[in-house]
Amino acid sequence: MPYSPTLIEDLQNKAKILRKDVIISIGEGNLGHLGGSFSAADIVAALYFHKMNIDSKNPKKPDRDRFILSKGHIAVLQYSALAELGYFPMEELKHTKHIGSMLQGHPDICKTPGIEASTGSLGQGLSIGLGMALGLKIDGINSNVYVLVGDGELAEGQIWEAAMAAGIHNADNLVAILDRNKTQAMGRTKNRFPIDKINEKWEAFGWRVIEIDGHNMEEILTALDKATERGGRPTVIIANTIKGKGFKEAEEHDAGYHNILVTKEMYENVMKALD
Repeated sequence: MPYSPTLIEDLQNKAKILRKDVIISIGEGNLGHLGGSFSAADIVAALYFHKMNIDSKNPKKPDRDRFILSKGHIAVLQYSALAELGYFPMEELKHTKHIGSMLQGHPDICKTPGIEASTGSLGQGLSIGLGMALGLKIDGINSNVYVLVGDGELAEGQIWEAAMAAGIHNADNLVAILDRNKTQAMGRTKNRFPIDKINEKWEAFGWRVIEIDGHNMEEILTALDKATERGGRPTVIIANTIKGKGFKEAEEHDAGYHNILVTKEMYENVMKALD
């Protein structure tokens, strides 16, 4: 379906705001996962500010959609979206990873409003999401579960166990979104843990596969709409992205910005680039 230019522009601006919030959340003089947060910002903006049925005033409403951050090391991106939506005060972003803060290094369902699962750094979210999706079906609730995974994360065996099980159980209310920035903590995925024919692998497990440019907002919205057309099988959206998108220096250095110390100069340069 066609999307209005106003909607596209608004969501693009939301993604830019999320990137700014991420760098604020990391803060000067601290280590943080900038690269993967920036690569997934457009996807997260489309989900939180358009697609998902959620309500910050009633975060536990039974018919809400669920978002699971399987690549939990980029929790600062999810925190940014939740803060912008009013799940907690924006000021809390400046206390991320502080002792006693509600915002820790990985998602924590016991500490942070709006978090649906404590997923750790990576590898477990798709299994959790599948369990939620099947539970919603049993309860007769027509909601969707979205799980964001990374391509470096595909080296985790639990991801593929969940993928097989989801296909077998026809979990068509489950949508996996692969942030395919082709880079993991120590280098390019093709050099560290190459996984060929990703599309064919998901298809072999019974998934519908949609491949997109993960920075093209219209393609993101179209894919999300197609993914929620129930067809008896789960859907994976393979989003081709650029690590550090929005900050040229990060885009050009790949893994160097996976988890980086943000200096005062870098902080200022990122803000300037996003403006």
